Amino acid sequence: MERLGSPYALEAFSVLTGDPSLVVDLDSGGAKPTAQALAAARATLAQLPCPSLALSADASSAVAAQLRDHFDVVVASEAELAPILDAIRRTPLSAMALVQLLRHSASLDIHEALIAESLVYSTLQSGPEFAEWLAGQSANPQSVVNPEPAVLVRRYDDRLELTLNRPDKHNAFSAEMRDALVEGLRIAVSDPSISEVVLSGAGPSFCSGGDLDEFGTLPDPATAHGIRSTRNPGRLLAACAERVRFEVHGACVGAGSELPAFARRVVATEDAFFQLPEVGMGLVPGAGGTVSIPRRIGRQRTAYLALSGLRLDAATARRWGLVDEIRT
Repeated sequence: MERLGSPYALEAFSVLTGDPSLVVDLDSGGAKPTAQALAAARATLAQLPCPSLALSADASSAVAAQLRDHFDVVVASEAELAPILDAIRRTPLSAMALVQLLRHSASLDIHEALIAESLVYSTLQSGPEFAEWLAGQSANPQSVVNPEPAVLVRRYDDRLELTLNRPDKHNAFSAEMRDALVEGLRIAVSDPSISEVVLSGAGPSFCSGGDLDEFGTLPDPATAHGIRSTRNPGRLLAACAERVRFEVHGACVGAGSELPAFARRVVATEDAFFQLPEVGMGLVPGAGGTVSIPRRIGRQRTAYLALSGLRLDAATARRWGLVDEIRT
């Protein structure tokens, strides 16, 4: 605790000049910190250039009650801590960027938070960790052009149905799919007579995340930010969220977890699972997940999912609030 009050703390706990993470056992006992020391610790935790992780199974302890909410992640056991520390060691820059973004966006409105996410994502696209991940990917042959619409749009009176329609690729979220989804959502936003918008996915999965065939194909990160600022399905979903229901199944990875979290209601099948793998690729969630998911499950659980990259089953997602209902 004393080290958090030091003027050298930001150097000591930094992905560049010190430890790539800070781990504090809040249940370890010892002398109770003074009010001044606790205030200094809270101020430092908000600024650390690395993830801060608290080990605490007892939320009622005096120190935990004062500090738990100021850490990036809180876990109850060392077993939960291990995959997070492993991930931070592999991609410390993206791990740092993720927690800084989540801290920063907590006080922003949805539009401002989406802009912040895009700027961080664009920065990391130019970074060494994403370049290393990209270099390790196998070259894919040119995809066969699919003449079917990437998103099926159907209207029945006051109900609008949007169905992701690339089942052969588990509805990997491509630029084509993003643009088609934006077009469909614009109908809902512009027409208040539509009282219900239902989004689902064709085939074995709702959405397997970003289309890996397209990663690294945009001309530059600045242009990519311009595209996200212009065509952002998350912004449109937020604008009509009270009328939107997602029906998800199978893999809900990356965008497949991030976009549903904007909606008023998410219904999942028992086989659904949720995963945020982007930090392991040297990035952060880029389909609005740093905005939508914390508003459902909180900043710390969002950081836990994104840093660990672990799969969240439907039952746990329901318990956390990422899902509102499970259907058999």
